[in-house]
Amino acid sequence: MEKTIINPWEWQDQRSYVQAVEVKNPEGTLYVSGQTAISANGISSNEDMASQIKLALKNLELVITSAGYECKGIVRLNIYTTNTAELWPNFSIIQDWIAKHGMQQATTLLEVKSLFETLKVELEATVVR
Repeated sequence: MEKTIINPWEWQDQRSYVQAVEVKNPEGTLYVSGQTAISANGISSNEDMASQIKLALKNLELVITSAGYECKGIVRLNIYTTNTAELWPNFSIIQDWIAKHGMQQATTLLEVKSLFETLKVELEATVVR
């Protein structure tokens, strides 16, 4: 696989994403459904935003590695939240996770009216190898 990062500016670097990612000749592409703070037993979390982000990231990583991919291969990460103002003070949790995996991904953050049951954040990814 050949991956090229496109960044006509530098300001996005502090926000832990890139403007575009071009992928040529991937060996495989994994489209991951939105992962949330749901336990292995299927119980939705009713905890705070920080706890939900951590569990959603853990679940995202589990799906990706179970499929034989690596998180550093994420080229697209969509973040859905029911409360952007509540997400921002906890955004460093996501940024630290991105840095840990050496990711360079295009990202979109969307505030939505609601998510399933008591959930506050959902992470959807496209991964290549």
